[in-house]
Amino acid sequence: MKIALLNHGCAKNLVDSELMLGLLAQNGHQITLDENDADIVVVNTCSFIHDAEKESVQSILQLVNNGKKVIVTGCLPQKYKSELKKAIPEISGMIGTSDIKEIVDVVDKIANHKKYTEHVSEKPDYIYPENIDRQQITVGASSYIKIADGCNYHCGYCIIPNLRGEYHSRTIENIVEEAQSLVDKGVTEIVLIAQDTTSYGIDLYGKQALPKLLEELNKIEGLGWIRIMYAYPSQMTDELIDAIAKLDKVVKYIDLPLQHYNKDILKAMRRPVMDYDVLVKKIRDKIPGVTIRTAFIVGYPGETDEQFNELYDFVKRARFEKMGVFEYSREKNTVSYSMDEQVSAKIKKQRHKKLMSLQQKISKEINESYIGKVLPCIVEGYTDDGLILLRSEHDAPEIDGMVYVSSDTHVVPGDIENVLIEKADEYDLFGVLQ
Repeated sequence: MKIALLNHGCAKNLVDSELMLGLLAQNGHQITLDENDADIVVVNTCSFIHDAEKESVQSILQLVNNGKKVIVTGCLPQKYKSELKKAIPEISGMIGTSDIKEIVDVVDKIANHKKYTEHVSEKPDYIYPENIDRQQITVGASSYIKIADGCNYHCGYCIIPNLRGEYHSRTIENIVEEAQSLVDKGVTEIVLIAQDTTSYGIDLYGKQALPKLLEELNKIEGLGWIRIMYAYPSQMTDELIDAIAKLDKVVKYIDLPLQHYNKDILKAMRRPVMDYDVLVKKIRDKIPGVTIRTAFIVGYPGETDEQFNELYDFVKRARFEKMGVFEYSREKNTVSYSMDEQVSAKIKKQRHKKLMSLQQKISKEINESYIGKVLPCIVEGYTDDGLILLRSEHDAPEIDGMVYVSSDTHVVPGDIENVLIEKADEYDLFGVLQ
C-alpha cells in the first residue's frame, strides 16, 4: 500500500511529519508525495487558531470524498478527539501530538482492513523519537531541527501547552548528530525550532543550554549558517546574546515575538512585563547589524485605543527589520476566551492594517539601506522565468523576503554567494552576483 502525507501548520509540525514518514519507510512502507497515487493519506493537522483548523478539516473532507483512507494526526485529534470522529466518521485512524511513533501500528491495522484505530494520549507528553532517519519532504538549502517540544508557559491566548504538554529538551549530542547528518546530505543552513528555543536545556541541564548548543553546532565543518527561531523575551540572557554575537556561523537574526508593548495588556496575556525598548537596544548594541523579527497581536480582549497607540509608537521607535501582526483569535480553553471586552472584528482589522502599513514603510526603508552593499546569500534555486532565487542571512526560510538575481552563471542550491544589492521593495531585494 502506498502512503502519502499532507502537512499543515508550523515547521515543528513539518519535523513530526518527516519523522512519521521515516518510521514508515524504516518499516518497509512505500511513500509517495502524490496523494492521488496513495491508498492511505496521513494528514498532520494544525489547531493553533480557527482558520488553521478549518484548512486542516477541508483537507480531510476532500480526501475522504476522493475515497482515500485518512489518518488524522497532530493537534486537531489532540484537541477534538471524540468530536472529530463524530463529525467525520469516515476517518480511518487518529494519532495525538505525542503519539507519532504509533503511526506504524495504525497504518498496519488499516492496511489489514481493521475498521478504526486511534492513539491519542489523554495528557500529551512529547518525547522526541531519536534514531529515526527523517524522510525529508523538503530537501533544500536549509533544514529545521526541533531541539525541544512542549511549553511550560501559559500565555492567555494560546492552546499549545494543552496540545503539546510540558517542555522537553533533546540532548546536545543528539541534536549535533542530527545536524551533522543533515550537513552530510548537503544542507547548508540549520534552523533551530521549538515552542520556545531559549528555554532549551533548562529541564535537562538545570540551566539555559542554548549558548552551549550553539557553540557545539558552530564546530560542524561544512555547515554554513545556524538560525534561531521563537525566542522568549525574558530568556534573552547576556550569555545567549554574546554567543549569537561571537559565533561566526550563527546568523545575526533573532526571532523574538513580543506580542504587545502595553504593560497591562502584556499582564493580561500572561507575557513577560519588561521594558522592551531596553531589551531591543541591548540586542542591537551587542550584535552589530542584527535583524530582529517580532510579532504582535492586536485586538486582545480589553485593548483600548490608547494601548494600541502605545504599541504603534513603540513599533515606530523600534523600527523592526521584520514584523508580523495577527488579529487576536478567540480560542476555546484559553484564559482570554472568557474575558470581557472582546474587541470587534472591525476594530481588529483597522488596527492590523494601521500597524502593517507603518511596518511596510519601515521595512522598505531598511531594505533600501542595503542598496550598494554586498550581502552573502544562500542559493535556494531558480524561479520559473530563470532568475536565481537566494536568501540573505536577514531572512528566515518561508517567512521572510528573497533576493532575486538575473544571471547566466550556473549556481548550486545550498551554496553561499555574494550579491551586490541594486534595488529593493518592502519585502525583497534585487541584485547581481559578485
